[in-house]
Amino acid sequence: MTRTGPLDAAVALTRFGMGARPGEIATVAADPRGWLEAQARPGGAPIPPGAFETSEQRLEAYQDYQAEAARARRMREAPAVAGTAAMAADAPPSAAQEAADARRDSRRNLVQDTAREFLARAQLGAETEAGFAERWALFWANAFTASASKFQSAVFVGQYEREAIRPHVFGKFEDLALAAESHPAMLLYLDQAQSVGPNSPAGERRQAGLNENLAREILELHTVGADGGYTQADVTEFARALTGWSTAARRRQEEGRGQGRRRAAMLAGEPGENGFTFRAVVHEPGERTVMGRRYPAGGAEQGRAILKDLSNRPETARRLARKIAVHFVADEPPPALVNALERAWTGSGGDLAVVARALIAAPESWAPEARKVKTPYEFVISSHRAMGTRPQRVQPLQQALVQMGQPAFAAPSPEGWPDTAADWAGPDALVKRLNWAKAAGDLAAERDAVAVAQGALGERLGDRSRQFIARAESRAEAVTLFLMSPEFQRR
Repeated sequence: MTRTGPLDAAVALTRFGMGARPGEIATVAADPRGWLEAQARPGGAPIPPGAFETSEQRLEAYQDYQAEAARARRMREAPAVAGTAAMAADAPPSAAQEAADARRDSRRNLVQDTAREFLARAQLGAETEAGFAERWALFWANAFTASASKFQSAVFVGQYEREAIRPHVFGKFEDLALAAESHPAMLLYLDQAQSVGPNSPAGERRQAGLNENLAREILELHTVGADGGYTQADVTEFARALTGWSTAARRRQEEGRGQGRRRAAMLAGEPGENGFTFRAVVHEPGERTVMGRRYPAGGAEQGRAILKDLSNRPETARRLARKIAVHFVADEPPPALVNALERAWTGSGGDLAVVARALIAAPESWAPEARKVKTPYEFVISSHRAMGTRPQRVQPLQQALVQMGQPAFAAPSPEGWPDTAADWAGPDALVKRLNWAKAAGDLAAERDAVAVAQGALGERLGDRSRQFIARAESRAEAVTLFLMSPEFQRR
């Protein structure tokens, strides 16, 4: 069924997209469904503009920081370890401070680069004409959370979205999963780079342990789900298969010749895309059995084969179909919608463009009632879109999101940001939104709030809210009332 008209245009822009910009509802009204479908393109979602480092470049900067941190630690501890004034006098009095300053400056540069990435992402969200592609990309970034709550993953989270998520969101799910799970952001966030097979060459030489974090989260959160039928034995077997998945090593000037060079090459591993490296020296040898399927020994390919099979299991299709329906339509989604998405997933072999088009085609997706509460990030971005502006500076943007409970890139756990009204619509949360809306209203005091509301919501704007906005005592108050209206708070 073809969707046309202002109401469907408003639904397309506010529910499927990031919110309507001035005049956008009228532009989309001729063919809202076609506007959405055109964004499900093989090239993926738009990339935030800007000259940012690749993951390989970022790894070098991060490893430089680690070396500076180690040097600062040695300089700080050297006198205490030596126990003599003579050794402390070997270095100039300022050497320890210089090392500490270098470490601080290096860390600050890494943090600032990540902040610039976040601002670029927010600016893209505020200005893009492909709002559905942007929301679809953010959904998958949250489904495969690599959080900036850990510094080592925060360093790479911008690259992660640009390299692993956005290019794959309208391709095969198995490709998206592989790109996400093998990216440095994920490998460092879930401590996979520290995992060592006990019977690997490295494991036999030193005490080192198996880390099951990545294997567990792939099974529980990224593919089949907690009720998908896997066991603890499956987690352990999968973790063994994933040993060796790591990041590129710091280049050593002392590689030397002969045996030293061979050892350095063995430690360096086999480089892959976006800073991924497979280190055979820490890989647990042998065949594996995961969820009833046997996988022969095969180095990096063993983990990839298991991940591919998990990506294509029916439990994965069922779980993620529901997750999509929850995000886009309702906290308790219509079963018919979930079934339609699952059929599209299974029938296409996990083609996410096909799944996206099934979401667009489903009549349940177009119910006029807005049943989803915006997250703080969605609230801020849709507010900018409504007023035809964009975030200009990262510090106030970050501060506002921290106050509203959704700090930049920093989901509280591998589960990602919650996606239901109960998580975002509490009394305290609404007070924080009101404070931000008042500040936004003061900045937009010259605007005709009724016109802004009409442009942002179209036929979704109710008479009661329109009257409250029109009767406000000032334009600043009118903008605040619009931003806090039930229609604008929901999508």
